Amino acid sequence: MTPHDYCAQRTAQSHSSFSASFRFLPSAKRRAMTALYAFCREVDDVVDECSEPDIARIKLAWWRNELIAMEKNSGNHPVIKALQEARQAFQLPIAHLAEIIDGMEMDLDQNRYADFPALHLYCHRVASVVGLLIAEILGYTNSATLEYARELGLAFQLTNIIRDVGEDARLGRIYLPQEELAQFGVSESDILACHPTDNFHALMTFQAKRAHEYYELAIRHLPACDRRAQCVGLVMAAIYRKLLDEITDDGFRVLTHRVRLSKLQKIWLTTVTWLVA
Repeated sequence: MTPHDYCAQRTAQSHSSFSASFRFLPSAKRRAMTALYAFCREVDDVVDECSEPDIARIKLAWWRNELIAMEKNSGNHPVIKALQEARQAFQLPIAHLAEIIDGMEMDLDQNRYADFPALHLYCHRVASVVGLLIAEILGYTNSATLEYARELGLAFQLTNIIRDVGEDARLGRIYLPQEELAQFGVSESDILACHPTDNFHALMTFQAKRAHEYYELAIRHLPACDRRAQCVGLVMAAIYRKLLDEITDDGFRVLTHRVRLSKLQKIWLTTVTWLVA
């Protein structure tokens, strides 16, 4: 199995909306996107699947060393080998890849966030930085596109947090800012017990509104000259915004239900967005 085969298999196993968005890309860019996604999955799974934090830290340190090795044109893991090709082709900053690991490591250090600025840092590391790397792969002519990529990554992560409130609670994690829980009169115990209340619905309405605002902010920052090149991000935005709408229409039952889009919905949104970009 080649490094690219490994990354493709890793991506396919996730059934992610992410992979649906770059099916129309040229092969070199598609391989680079697949390698980047596989890297994110590898380091994310270290935290999600390892029950011992100290062992997870050791594994993340190993990945940091792999990035150092990649900078010297070496490295052992097939994902690193695939990323090396992408890095050379698209000038991907290794510092950005390392920052993704920083974000994953935050999950080992804390499972609560005092306020939105604290959550914003986490979202930047695990999502906005990924957006910046994607922007490099897709290409741009106007540096304003990088601001679009940052804000869009943040919007994606805020959507993930809304979708995964119940799943995260069952792992003892609450990403919703503590300050905002207090503001809306929502207790940690209700969330951890997956007990929905009217106050929780109001809190989630607030969270969804903020996510929508970041989608709008991102799109406003995207220069017209880069719109076609950055179409993958627009496809992902269409899919994630539809997911957010479905969650809202479902009454924010995220404590007990997980809303998913069908494969047909994703294909339709992907095709329409590509055609109009």
